[in-house]
Amino acid sequence: MNLIRGRAQHGWEKMTPSMGFGMGRPQHQQQDLAVGPPAVKRSLAGTTMSPNPNPAVPGHSVNLSFNVPFNSNLPGPDREDVLYSSAGASQQWTHPEGAAEDTPNHALPVHTRNVERLRSLCKQISEGSGDRIHATVTSSKPKPVPGMQRGPLTALVTNVCISGDAEVVHKMRAKILNDTPITLRCETIDIDRDTVYPQGQEGARADILNHMDDIADKTKADIFLLEAKSRRKDSDQASFNGAMEKSMDKRLQIHVYGDLDSSENAKTRMLIMIDQILQRQVDTIRLELSLHSLISGRQRRNIKFIESATGTAIYFPPLFPSVFGYVPPGSVPLRGRDEIIITGDSMDSILQAKKRLHDLVMTTKTFVKDVQITTSKVDYILLERLDKIRKIIEANGSYVLLPPLGNHSGVLRVQATDILNVERTVREIMGLAGQFYSASWWVTHPDTSQRAPTPSDIRAMLPDICINSGAEITFEKLNFHINGSDDSVKAAMSIINTLPFVKKAQSTLRVKVELANEHKEFVSGKKNGKINKIMSQSNVQIVFDGFNEYNFYIDVRGAQYEATKNGLDLVELEMPASISFHVPDQYHKRIIGIGGQHIQRIMKKYSVFVKFSNAMDRGGLGKDDDDIKVDNVICRTPARNADNLELVKQEIMDMVEKVDAEFVSEKIPVDRLYHRELVARMPEIEELEKKWNCKITFPGTEQASDNIIVSGPEHQVPQAVDQFLGMVPDNHDILFPVAEKLSRYVRTSDFQHDYALQLKERYVVDVALQERKIVTLNGQDILHERLELSYTRNNAGGLKDAVDFLLLPLMGFGLEATSVIGIIPRPKSDSFEDNMIFFESKLLQRAEPPVTSESPSRATFGEEGSSRSLFDKLRKPGSMSSFSSFIDRRRKHGSNSPGSLFMHASNNASKASLVSMESRDSGFRAAWNDSGIEIDDNNSVHGQHNGLGNSWGSFGGSASRPNTSSNSLSGPFESKFPFGTNGNASTSSLNTPMIPGLGMVNGAGSTSALNASVGISGDATPRYDAKLLDSALGKVPNGTALSAPIDRPASSTANNNFMATSATTSGYPAPIAPPH
Repeated sequence: MNLIRGRAQHGWEKMTPSMGFGMGRPQHQQQDLAVGPPAVKRSLAGTTMSPNPNPAVPGHSVNLSFNVPFNSNLPGPDREDVLYSSAGASQQWTHPEGAAEDTPNHALPVHTRNVERLRSLCKQISEGSGDRIHATVTSSKPKPVPGMQRGPLTALVTNVCISGDAEVVHKMRAKILNDTPITLRCETIDIDRDTVYPQGQEGARADILNHMDDIADKTKADIFLLEAKSRRKDSDQASFNGAMEKSMDKRLQIHVYGDLDSSENAKTRMLIMIDQILQRQVDTIRLELSLHSLISGRQRRNIKFIESATGTAIYFPPLFPSVFGYVPPGSVPLRGRDEIIITGDSMDSILQAKKRLHDLVMTTKTFVKDVQITTSKVDYILLERLDKIRKIIEANGSYVLLPPLGNHSGVLRVQATDILNVERTVREIMGLAGQFYSASWWVTHPDTSQRAPTPSDIRAMLPDICINSGAEITFEKLNFHINGSDDSVKAAMSIINTLPFVKKAQSTLRVKVELANEHKEFVSGKKNGKINKIMSQSNVQIVFDGFNEYNFYIDVRGAQYEATKNGLDLVELEMPASISFHVPDQYHKRIIGIGGQHIQRIMKKYSVFVKFSNAMDRGGLGKDDDDIKVDNVICRTPARNADNLELVKQEIMDMVEKVDAEFVSEKIPVDRLYHRELVARMPEIEELEKKWNCKITFPGTEQASDNIIVSGPEHQVPQAVDQFLGMVPDNHDILFPVAEKLSRYVRTSDFQHDYALQLKERYVVDVALQERKIVTLNGQDILHERLELSYTRNNAGGLKDAVDFLLLPLMGFGLEATSVIGIIPRPKSDSFEDNMIFFESKLLQRAEPPVTSESPSRATFGEEGSSRSLFDKLRKPGSMSSFSSFIDRRRKHGSNSPGSLFMHASNNASKASLVSMESRDSGFRAAWNDSGIEIDDNNSVHGQHNGLGNSWGSFGGSASRPNTSSNSLSGPFESKFPFGTNGNASTSSLNTPMIPGLGMVNGAGSTSALNASVGISGDATPRYDAKLLDSALGKVPNGTALSAPIDRPASSTANNNFMATSATTSGYPAPIAPPH
């Protein structure tokens, strides 16, 4: 009986799947705030202030000014790199002929056209309302605001100012945002050159180009086929970020431009096309959209297990299909919103994957919770934090039902497979809401010497404030209501303070900051001591207003701008800055000490609060927490003392063994198509994870990303990466012109066995003579011999040494180094080398000119334009053939500092527990405001659990489930995809006729490069040995002059772009129990 009463009291309810995701008990809708200025005294209990300060009382006129978030800085492709483009794409995304080189991106035809369409839409709204609504559009570049440090102000900002009845104005705002392409983006897909340009065939395959045109026509996305990076005019092959990093740059690139939904759909169709060219079968299954992320599991582990067991690729649809209302005119939906596409080698494997997905759905329990959020902040989260929401969902295996843009709904629905993940998701989203401020400025007694602003003055003033600050402003009856990120609201108030009719008038100001309930006592101090001190120092009033079970408001009120600004700054300095990281549970007792004496000493020394959690606090053993290393130590201190956080962390980490300290992550680029081969070896990968205490995370199939993330202790990750890359084969071709003496020598047993064996023993590289190849040089077709070097990626660091060793005997038979294609140039060792040509010195090495050859050494990773890593700074022109040799050297020299090898992993402050953490276009952050934090893909996010609240629901696992497929699992499969033959395509959802012979080149099946996997052991790590090189020199016949100097082998490691990511959770998990 007590149990039943407890459930009723705390809002528990059992939900069956048949009720659907849309059912549930929403929380009470928030009330609108009265228009007048706030009373000086705090309101009585039960009459809390509404979270929405915007006036929306119907029947009175307001002026609303907001920026339309066009992605006007999105660049188009370089005209010289375009190999093919869909109809009309090149005209939209490239500057017209004769345009200056420094023409800004916002001058691209596609961006200027969007602004013109917005102007015509606003004109149509104004004319169609009969003068009841007046809408104007202003475009300009923002100017720097005095006292505010912001990021680069180069982007063009477009603003809309609407005047009229309050209710109609807000409806018009929603209409403008939903009828405008505000989510333009560019998606990238890499595709092998041989797939598009088959050998022995002139030009590109017509069927591929036709299919690209068909996809572009139906989705209204713009599709480009671009040249490989290594062949572009801006590629620099003689630097570290040039030759060595351009490992997979021989692949062509497909760029898909469009809004969020159309670009995502077109990208998926291109990926399906590539699968069909690889002779894979295609079919679909329909599952309820809200269950997709739940059955995927945290970091999509469940899906990767299914793909590994069945040999399939599973493409999920976009998570938020109905958030943005824009649909390109004339576009055709190519897939249902809940349609999952599966490709596999056979229909049997696809059927098996479908059955496993169906079983996951049947065994998934679902808990649902509705949570109230400030209405004015929902749109900002949708426009600026949608990627963060997506990462929160992936990290927790949950789902969030978001309201449509401009809907003014203040309720979010969160769904997950257990209560703990629901709570973590909600707290993270509440933390995102805290990144935005709201403020009001009431002019109570206007300055009689200044005239009141006219309507035309208002329409000129508001866009200027919005464009320069980035905030959204409502103005009515001499009152300003401001919403936006922390910096934008403060910048807007700074500009308003300079207005003539405001400067000398008497005003009332109020700023509302949202913060987690758990920090209320932290900010107020004992007996409200901190707040009372701030109020007396700055002559402001500070009120704590309750909002919901997770957050509360800090309301800072003042009569002058300077006083309010000072009061707000002081409040921000008292807000919690925090840092969280992982320490294995077995070290907690040692760090805390007997009776807590160790940790108490540290806390007193640095004035920092430290809290630990163990596996039971985080939801018990046996869950994913011991699988994915979550942050279990949190250090918190006021923002004014934030500098001590890193010192506390370092002191704690000094008590932890090296092998367990400092969890970091590293990205490894591996051709996305080879991910399938690696996923199929999941048992080996799991053994590798256990051996090195690391976690290997593959990207989602529909993301088409090459990057695999390895995370774990910083001293273990390099070893795990080295062993993991031993599973990835690679090859490199050396070509040289056919010569009788040379050709005879490479076919002798002396070369093919003895010399190849030495190459294998020294550099772990195999060499094989392949068929001759015709290469066109200077307009002439020249026949070349081709030597193929095969190796694993962990041994790629010795590739340059291996190439030099291989060419030594060939030079004795008349080979000229300048005629060799595939020589790897020596990377520049420093940035001053270009200037050294002016100084004649035998001590200084000159940089060789770039050799006109492709350099596919895959020794280094990192994306184009990424910052140089620590290894780049360590490199000198010597030989450090692989990562392991570098680690061995470190062991011999005894470097014990945990931060000596890699960057520190946690330079972050708090995340979800902080207010106002991230502001767009802001380069300056307050100490407590850690805005740039990315949610770590391998760290779960959790906070203190103060109770379960209300509106929970649970789906029973045994109840009936939603329909899992449009077809029955055993029924006949019809053709839905047009690209492919021999039954690997189904009935056309693209309405395109079958193309006979597609997927075939000259009647033969198109073979994938993946099929030629080279089985080379990755255990041996080569090292450079001068004596061995001397012995190799001895093999050159006497009296033969070498035609090229022998460079010292340039070192390169398999891991030169180490990315240390921060541990990023805030709040602290506690056992979930009903509130007392």
